[in-house]
Parts: sequence; structure tokens; C-alpha cells
Amino acid sequence: MRLVDAHLHVVDPAFPLVPNDGFVPEPFTVADYRARVAGLDVVGGAVVSGSFQAFDQTYLATALAQLGPGFVGVTQLPADVPDAEVLRLDAAGVRAVRVNLRRGGSAPLADLDRLARRVHELAGWHTELHVDGRDLADLAPVLHPLPQVVVDHLGLHAGGLPDLLRLVGTGAVVKATGFGRVELDVVDAVTRVLAVDPQALVAGTDLPSTRARRPFADTDLDLLARAAGEHAEAVFEDNARRLYRLPPSPAPSAVIMGLSPRAAPAPGVSVAPTP
Repeated sequence: MRLVDAHLHVVDPAFPLVPNDGFVPEPFTVADYRARVAGLDVVGGAVVSGSFQAFDQTYLATALAQLGPGFVGVTQLPADVPDAEVLRLDAAGVRAVRVNLRRGGSAPLADLDRLARRVHELAGWHTELHVDGRDLADLAPVLHPLPQVVVDHLGLHAGGLPDLLRLVGTGAVVKATGFGRVELDVVDAVTRVLAVDPQALVAGTDLPSTRARRPFADTDLDLLARAAGEHAEAVFEDNARRLYRLPPSPAPSAVIMGLSPRAAPAPGVSVAPTP
């Protein structure tokens, strides 16, 4: 099954890296990413800036140029970023701004509303949030009116699922990613998001899974495909193409590498988050 990998990181030590709570990840270059997903049918994706990259754009522009068509960027920007810089990044393939409420390294919560609205008006970008779902209730007055919001990693915690579903009801999109980070029943969360809106879920590897309790495994996609059922194709590809304004799916190649019949984890994998 084709995958538009809606959440991946590139960690290239040739570019600036900023310690976050003393943490600097191991290198994970574009070449490393390609090697890791060689057995998957990845046809595009979104390179997401991490807390350890702060506002550096040089690594992202280089990564997008190396990955080529089908890949876009999700970056972190200061609230006072010039309009011209947003438009320059848009031309380079950036499609969203990220606000990391869990780890920092991005614009702060106080600037979220203004920044999200400005990049949407300037370039049609949406806003992606790395946030604990249990904080969504307090954030609802800010998030619900925004043009487009995306929440990473299923909102991380089962305690936030009701508020996540309410946000989906207002048009938000959720990333079915980071199963090694979450403290929830993956199958239950995926099923309930799709019940609200089948177009509201996208899939990704979260590679290289920095600070996750366990890294991404190919079997995570098997689990997701079964949980998504009839919506699997939309979750794996179509929804992400729509979200990131990617071109229509290319014609099938002679051989499409589908998901292998590996033994999957037990339904509803639950993994404690990294402290």
C-alpha cells in the first residue's frame, strides 16, 4: 500500500542542532531515511522540524531538495517572521508551521493564534501541534476557531481523546504516528477519529522516533491498515495529499510494494510515553 509519510524528521549534523533539555538526537540523514523505508512503498511525505532544530531552515531546504517532488516541509517559525520569508519557504515546499507545546523550540502558545492565522492568510498553511491531548480542553477556545489544525501522534494520551474528537469535529486532522510514544489504545483512537471524519486521519512513520520509548516498526503500519479498514487508502495516502496540497497520485509502477503479512502487535498497543 502506498504511503505518504505525513511525519518524518531529518537530523543532519551538517546543520545547526540545538540541545533540548540536554538532548541532541543521533544523525538521521535523507540517505538514512531512504534506507530505512526502502521496503515500504513511500511516495511522498512531510519533513517536520523538531525542537532540536528551532528556527533553522537550512537543513529543511536541503532535505526537501534531496528528497524531491512529493515531499513537503513543516517548520517552526518565530512569531515575527517576515512575510517575505513565509512566501520564500512556501516556494521551497513548506506547507505548515509547527508549534511544539510539549518540547518547545517553536513559537510560544501566546503567539499561536496570530502566527497560525498569518501563515494561513499569506500562504494557505495549516498549523501542526505537538501537544498532550489532555491540554486540548484548555486550548479549545484558541484552537477551534483556527483555519486548520493538525495534532501529532493521536494526541499522545487517552485522557485527551474526547477533546481531540471534538477538535476533529471542527475540521482538525490527526496524525496516526508515534505509536511508540503514545499512552492510549491505538486501534480505539484510530477507529473513533475515523467515525467522526474519515478524511481526518493521516499516517506516518515518525522516523527516527527521537525520544520515543520504542522506535517505529513496519508492523505499526500493518496495525493501522487493519484499524482503518475500508478507509486505509485514504489514511495512507489520499488524506495527506489533500492536507499538504500534493499532486494527485502518480500512475502505479509495475510492482507496488504492499504491506507484508508480518505478525502484528496485539490490537490496541499501549506504550508509556518517554518521561
